[in-house]
Amino acid sequence: MARTISVGAQDFAKIRENNYFYIDKTDFIREWWDGADTVTLITRPRRFGKTLNMSKVAFFIDLFPPCLQAMKKV
Repeated sequence: MARTISVGAQDFAKIRENNYFYIDKTDFIREWWDGADTVTLITRPRRFGKTLNMSKVAFFIDLFPPCLQAMKKV
């Protein structure tokens, strides 16, 4: 079965629920987490997936509440 390419979808949960095709940039979460920076500035061109990546981070934190607790300790 062919998967739909969703143009403009910015909610990671909705993309997963509807089984849309997307480019997986999940490694971004690991790189961001390991960096342990106080502030993260994400500068990328338009339509590069900034909002989708932030939605993915929120989804990840909701799935693994201990991560949120660890973030609050920092």
